[in-house]
Amino acid sequence: MNAPSQPHRKRATLYRMVMEQHLCPYGLKAKNLLRRQGFDVDDRWLTTREAVDAFKAEHQVTTTPQTFIDGERIGGYDDLRRHFGKPVSDPKATSYLPVITLFGMTLLMALAASHAVHGTPFTQRAGEWFIGFSMAVLALLKLQNVESFATMFLNYDLLAKRWVPYSYLYPFAEGLAGLLMIAGALTWISVPVALFIGTVGAVSVFKAVYVDRRELKCACVGGASNVPLGLVSLTENLMMVAMALWMALGALGLLPA
Repeated sequence: MNAPSQPHRKRATLYRMVMEQHLCPYGLKAKNLLRRQGFDVDDRWLTTREAVDAFKAEHQVTTTPQTFIDGERIGGYDDLRRHFGKPVSDPKATSYLPVITLFGMTLLMALAASHAVHGTPFTQRAGEWFIGFSMAVLALLKLQNVESFATMFLNYDLLAKRWVPYSYLYPFAEGLAGLLMIAGALTWISVPVALFIGTVGAVSVFKAVYVDRRELKCACVGGASNVPLGLVSLTENLMMVAMALWMALGALGLLPA
């Protein structure tokens, strides 16, 4: 009897930079993607700048890595993803993902802290920590590049437009209020600060988006984000206002024990 024929293995040739001082990350990604798609990869390294330049000149391309399948050049990593019908991210596209990720993580942090302290994640304190953690992390993102944040913030904040230093002070104020709310300390500082910046922020966002109908990017997660100004920004500020009022009621003894 004839032995059963072996299934034909798909093969691809990948040219990528593998140098002593540089290992191309997109080359590694392309190799991994090809293998996940069931390809045997003929992995060809470009180990010197001269080899890279010669390859680019020969194939009339400007970047590496480059993938070839059945003798046809597919292109770089993004081109390879498109070839397999996979999405390719657009760095300029607007997205709520950074904010969703942030609030999701701070919620989990609050639930974890509540479980560690009270033995259950579902407590009133968890809700307070959620807002406090969110404010602190939002401030951290802004403080990574205060100059970039301030530039974006000046596009819509009403107070910052009148007094530019406020755009630089804002992330420090937000961080201070958030940390004090997490600690449950110095309510006489955290409440007025959060109430003030939250109210000004909410009014500014509402006017820019819903009255003036301007399409802007939100500075809420720092100055380099592509989060559109709108509901998320308004919610951030209203959360601060709500938390400030809640803590003020607690300080006055008006909340149930």
